Amino acid sequence: MSLRIAIIGGGTAGWITANLLAHRWGGRGAQITLVEAPDIATIGVGEGSTPALKRFFEVLRLAEADWMPACCATYKTSIRFSGWSPASGVAQYSHPFLTQLDLHTEEAFTLNCANRRLGLDVPTAPGDFLLGGVLAARGLAPLAPDHFPFRMEYGYHFDAALLGQFLRDHAVARAVVHREGRVLETIRDQGGAIAAVMTDRAERIEADYFVDCSGFAALLMRGALDVPFLSFRGNLFNDAAVVLPTPAASAIPVETTATALSHGWAWSIPLTNRTGNGYVYSSDFLSTDAAEQELRNALGLLDSPVEARHLSFRTGQLARHWEHNCLAVGLAQGFIEPLEATALHLVLNTVDLFMDHLERGGFTPQHRDAFNAVITDRVERVRDYIVAHYKLNTRDDSDYWRANRDNDDLSDPLLRILDTWFRRGDLAGLLAQQPELSHFSSASWHCLLAGYGAFPPLAPAQREDVDFYLSRDLARFLDGCSLNFPPHGDALAQMKKVAA
Repeated sequence: MSLRIAIIGGGTAGWITANLLAHRWGGRGAQITLVEAPDIATIGVGEGSTPALKRFFEVLRLAEADWMPACCATYKTSIRFSGWSPASGVAQYSHPFLTQLDLHTEEAFTLNCANRRLGLDVPTAPGDFLLGGVLAARGLAPLAPDHFPFRMEYGYHFDAALLGQFLRDHAVARAVVHREGRVLETIRDQGGAIAAVMTDRAERIEADYFVDCSGFAALLMRGALDVPFLSFRGNLFNDAAVVLPTPAASAIPVETTATALSHGWAWSIPLTNRTGNGYVYSSDFLSTDAAEQELRNALGLLDSPVEARHLSFRTGQLARHWEHNCLAVGLAQGFIEPLEATALHLVLNTVDLFMDHLERGGFTPQHRDAFNAVITDRVERVRDYIVAHYKLNTRDDSDYWRANRDNDDLSDPLLRILDTWFRRGDLAGLLAQQPELSHFSSASWHCLLAGYGAFPPLAPAQREDVDFYLSRDLARFLDGCSLNFPPHGDALAQMKKVAA
């Protein structure tokens, strides 16, 4: 194989891309080069992932002890949402990642949700039905012993800057060429494809395919190829964040926390060396200074000298993610927002699908349109799930939350899902028959909708046998299962010993 690929931009997205390409094609002769501007630092706010990152490391055959201590990483079994739906009587809820074991409890959760939509007084807290929620509530790491017969799925919290450095070293050791330099010029051939880029080091870098990992700037896709950007501002209002670190917790949680504030929400991401905190908000409703003041107040840092960092972003995606011979990955292809930690999930999806489609077409752009259709739809369906968090809120403390609730800029797939739920239809059946309606599973939708307490009023008391949590004795079952797992702190300490 004489394929030459040049990746423009580093960071987590760039180095994940380099490692995936090198793993799949490096042994077949592909030449992979990554060009990275040395003066662009990754913003280390603490980041979370979905289980897709776990599968990425499994593909690379990298053990957790190889990378987690080096990146101050911790385990993540769940996301806890606090204060999003106070009028429903639900102060907070947990959205766990599903494991293989949950095949034995998911049906009871779905059935209880159906009964609760009929007005029956049965429990529907997602974290009580799914193992990841139980582990999060008890502070247990998702590391099962060899005799545990079910596959565990989970995510991580990590320092993105450190992970980028780790993945850089791993890629370079596997023959990825690392070039430092800032791209100053993009040279196109007569057909419009990119022939080469010129850097400020007077270096001309030629390739058959280019990958734009240059962040929001999208130097190649938007700058050189002029691919339009399609905004999501109509149904995702947030466009700014303020970030403040706090010391690491004495007992490190195994879940991310997303707490609703007056004009957005605050994340708390636990690392081994600190806790990353940030407030995501809309600048149309809240000023920069007021956002920082509110976050400092929430964290007890009003008089702290710790400096806050302010970020801005815009939500949306490129009209095409693969244009001519260029692929956009990461922030260059678009952004939804940090809620539900979908950013790296979409990076991994994009690169995997690109490799599949390029191979299928004999390393020609034969299947470029099909790839673009899949990725565009996938991003839109992730957007739908995030939009639902805002549409369903029951807060009444600001115009921001009321505007989100009153927003009718909803896609047809999202309307179908919400209509089925509120009309007491079979949501699991709908998504099984029409999986194109959502990138998220039926269980994830049940976690969101039940977690928000999105149910009709309760009917008079009913028989106990309509409660499948009780009748199937799930509390005892999950309690027994949890005995297989170690405390989170113990697991991290043991891994640190192994790494040393």
